[in-house]
Amino acid sequence: MLKKLTSEKEMRFLCLLCCMAYFMSYLTRLNYAACMVELQQVLGTGKSIAGLPVTMCFLSYGAGQLVCGFLGDKLSPRGMIFAGLAGSASCNLLVAACPRMEVIIPVWCVNGFFQSMLWPPMVRIMAEMLSDKWYRQSCVLVSMASALATIAIYVLAPVCIQVSGWEGVFILPGILGILAAVLWIVNTRRLGKAEDVRDGLEEQRENTLQNGDAYETQAEPGRRKKAAFLQLFAEAPLLLILLAIILQGTLRDGMTTWMPVYMNEVFGMSSAKSILSAAALPVFGVFSTLFASMLLSRLKNEVFTAALLFGAGMAAGIVMLPFYDGFPAVCILMMTLITGCMHGVNLMLISRVPGHFTGFGKVSAVSGILNAATYIGSSLSTYGFGAVADRAGWRTVVLLWAAVALLGLALMLLARKKWGRFCGKYRQG
Repeated sequence: MLKKLTSEKEMRFLCLLCCMAYFMSYLTRLNYAACMVELQQVLGTGKSIAGLPVTMCFLSYGAGQLVCGFLGDKLSPRGMIFAGLAGSASCNLLVAACPRMEVIIPVWCVNGFFQSMLWPPMVRIMAEMLSDKWYRQSCVLVSMASALATIAIYVLAPVCIQVSGWEGVFILPGILGILAAVLWIVNTRRLGKAEDVRDGLEEQRENTLQNGDAYETQAEPGRRKKAAFLQLFAEAPLLLILLAIILQGTLRDGMTTWMPVYMNEVFGMSSAKSILSAAALPVFGVFSTLFASMLLSRLKNEVFTAALLFGAGMAAGIVMLPFYDGFPAVCILMMTLITGCMHGVNLMLISRVPGHFTGFGKVSAVSGILNAATYIGSSLSTYGFGAVADRAGWRTVVLLWAAVALLGLALMLLARKKWGRFCGKYRQG
């Protein structure tokens, strides 16, 4: 376990640092997708080939989540996050220096692994070092940081393309990423207590139980850690949650990746304008994150909250279907609603659900497993939506978006009661 901070000032500062790190992780990962339509034209590649770097990045990110999730419970999370930020920034600079697809594909694949070193240890830091109140707040703020970073890169990309060419879309985030890595490692050292404290695990759990800021359980504390991975899938509907997370990643990242291409091909927008239109997608994500957090405070069930958000995304997809090639404003609005809802689902299933497993001492591992599922969906959609668009047209893709949201709704409704029982047994104060 990490030592829990007691100062409100230090907890606020740590939350700010986590937001900065996660903001930069998105800035150094989504920039390729943001300028993909420009790269496709400059390098003369088809949609499937142009999407391969993003697909490989998602695949390596998902696989890396599994590895780094387990490592995040054993190694220094502060050091892992520093390495992830610095490595990702270096990959961005290398892509700008070597504008050839045979170089970009493997480099962006490596970038995915560096990116996977960020989220699991960050969840562990937030869950173990912050109070329960600050953990809830940090989940919302970090999710908002990712949405703001998405807006920033889709606004920044067309500006860089116009001013300095597509290379600037990688050079600027690369430089900022290195600065963020330095700021992270220097300032987290100021907190002074961010080191593993294994020998006092049981004593700390007893103290937090007495203070009412821990999990109440019918199981004995000594058995909970042993039983974690033997019983979690039996007691919590993690399989259904994993499947729903795959669908969430399919919609959120698939739509973010392909919207500029969609607007360019269907409505004839220029590369700069189509990229800029994609900046609308995460705007509602900021508000959706806040709305989802408020909704959860009323429903007290992350899974049921996710179900409602999937339902709203499905409705937006159905509304978009008859207007998919005639009304760009309606299409942008509906795509914004869908991705916004998926940001809310992400908050529920990726940020809040792992917090229920703090008492097992496996926050990073559970977080890594859940987040890996997101990028299974992301990698499938990055290649799959482009292939479907090539073969069956964009109308079929829009229909597929609505169907994916419907399936997510069904999975979450199936998991609702079992998740409620699990949370009742292992309740966080």
